[in-house]
Amino acid sequence: MAGRRKLPTGVQSFEKIRTGGYYYVDKTPFIHRLLEQGSYYFLSRPRRFGKSLLLDTLHQLFEAKEPLFQGLFIHGQWDWSRPRPVVRLGFGSGVMNGRPLLDQNIHEQLNEQAERLGVSLVNETIGGRFGELIRRAHEQHGEQVAVLIDEYDKPILDNITDTAIATELREGLKNLYSVLKDADPHLCFCLLTGVSKFSKVSLFSGLNNLRDITLSRDYAAICGYTEQDLDTVFAPELPGLDRGQIKTWYNGYNWDGEPVYNPFDVLLLFQEREFRPYWFESATPGFLVKLLAERGFFTPQLDRLESPLNLLGQFDVDNISTEALLFQTGYLTIRHKEEPVPSYWLYTLGYPNREVEASLNQALLPRLGLDSAEPTIRLLRVLQANDFAALEQHFKSLFAALPHDWYRNNPIARYEGHYASVFYSHIAALGLAVTVEDASNTGKVDMAVDFNGQIYLFEFKVVEQLPEGKALQQLKEKNYAEKYRTRGLPIHLIGVEFSRERRQIVAFEREQA
Repeated sequence: MAGRRKLPTGVQSFEKIRTGGYYYVDKTPFIHRLLEQGSYYFLSRPRRFGKSLLLDTLHQLFEAKEPLFQGLFIHGQWDWSRPRPVVRLGFGSGVMNGRPLLDQNIHEQLNEQAERLGVSLVNETIGGRFGELIRRAHEQHGEQVAVLIDEYDKPILDNITDTAIATELREGLKNLYSVLKDADPHLCFCLLTGVSKFSKVSLFSGLNNLRDITLSRDYAAICGYTEQDLDTVFAPELPGLDRGQIKTWYNGYNWDGEPVYNPFDVLLLFQEREFRPYWFESATPGFLVKLLAERGFFTPQLDRLESPLNLLGQFDVDNISTEALLFQTGYLTIRHKEEPVPSYWLYTLGYPNREVEASLNQALLPRLGLDSAEPTIRLLRVLQANDFAALEQHFKSLFAALPHDWYRNNPIARYEGHYASVFYSHIAALGLAVTVEDASNTGKVDMAVDFNGQIYLFEFKVVEQLPEGKALQQLKEKNYAEKYRTRGLPIHLIGVEFSRERRQIVAFEREQA
């Protein structure tokens, strides 16, 4: 195919991309804006989103590697006659499960940076050596220093399930980062990147001039690929792939600006030519799944979760909000933002795309009592056959198969939403087009599923709260089907009623609208 280049899957070296015949999406307009607007920045993005490549691009820019920037936006906007010294630290490699290992790692990195910059360090403490490194690099090179720190939070996140160790590591990193405050006379630029956003008080004490650009509209697309990037830079890779499916499966990550794709997904799709959950499969969110189950989270709510701004940033070792964890790790993204009263910002979060919705719900199934893949495969066959009697029996069998001990030992089973959570997550795990609480002018239907040329509208009720027969009745009285008639597909109304006491479906009624 004419114009095809190498796919930079996993490549974090700007020089390798620019000299090795790889595709490159020009992010230097964002870098230029950073340099024009300030000096101290913090950026949070999920894993595998291009943060390391962004830092390496800055590294090569500050070292004035002009040939690498030929043809890019910033080439004519930068003084290439003034290379600046760069201190580059990163915590992406290895696992440090204690303060001694963290301190050793930091000392090793400081030694490496000192050798690269041609300076000697005489201090012995981490704080003293870091400050000395910055000061001596400024003196040695006659230019202020750029400090770039990658995966600033990874040592803590790797140990987040052990509060004592995580706290110990947080204090160790705080000891390092606090140096930046007094190093201001020697710094020209500073950027810290990571997945989570720890409070300034807990990790960046005194560093009040650090601007958080995580939710800045100007930098929403600083990492990731836009629709335009796919249609221009990656145009040679698109033939043979369904363009609409690419968007449905992989686009949708939003930080209060233009939605973007995760680069890891896009590059592996172009390489393998198959739609698969590449990003999700690259790491198992075990801690997240465990936390959602323990907090009895109503899984259909994940696609319409409302959160004030402060909760999105409420992340610390001993205080992790569900909203912050889901948002910062990339499993939910911004769908809507409003200011209902002055200065109070309310965000509606939802799944960024089909990959995350299907994969996260698949991961949640064992916590909901579905430990094997067999029920999911069976559900797919039942829906393909459009067999409603088999669909009713399938879900009744699921609930009947859960032993009584499971209800006693699993916190999520204590919540009323458990029944609808099983229903929703089981279907969503198939990667189908599922919409929860789909609004019309008469109300909101609990769940709509569009699959195999059929529309299924579900309403769920708990009979201890309402008399039997109300689920299907509401579907008809509210005329929920009217919104879908323009699609010209068969529409099925399905009322499902659960009994909390019997732990089972007690009514499963269907009519074709």
